[in-house]
Amino acid sequence: MQEIAEQIAALPIRWDKNGVLRILLVTSRDTGRWVMPKGWTMDDHKPWAAAEIEALEEAGAVGYISQVAIGSYSYRKILNNGKTIPCSVQVYPMIVENLRRNWKERHERKRKWFSAKSAAKQVHEPDLSELLIGLAKRPRKQPVIQELLRTA
Repeated sequence: MQEIAEQIAALPIRWDKNGVLRILLVTSRDTGRWVMPKGWTMDDHKPWAAAEIEALEEAGAVGYISQVAIGSYSYRKILNNGKTIPCSVQVYPMIVENLRRNWKERHERKRKWFSAKSAAKQVHEPDLSELLIGLAKRPRKQPVIQELLRTA
């Protein structure tokens, strides 16, 4: 049986001037499809801190990140050699304070704010889509989001 690789992702969020939850997605470097900023765990960092670094590098997003995952999703990562490996991704919500104009991967990716429902339609992973649809209903009632709002 193939081992499942562990990854982390940031779920960059904000509320617009009408109080509607918005989710920041970025394009993947290889396929150009919409994804969340994600990557591998980092030896010298807690998982949420690694997710925060990914949000900064891939989306230029700066803000407050939860130390508790809001959920997870699975997908098959395509490696450079064409093989795929199963990955499980822990998702850490992050309230975005600002977006940098200059960030590490700005020439490799696009970024865009979506409503939660629209973001759910953009992503290809069914588990991630479900997580985003769940957020669309009552985002401020999610315990992880409530705690994050208290600390932000």
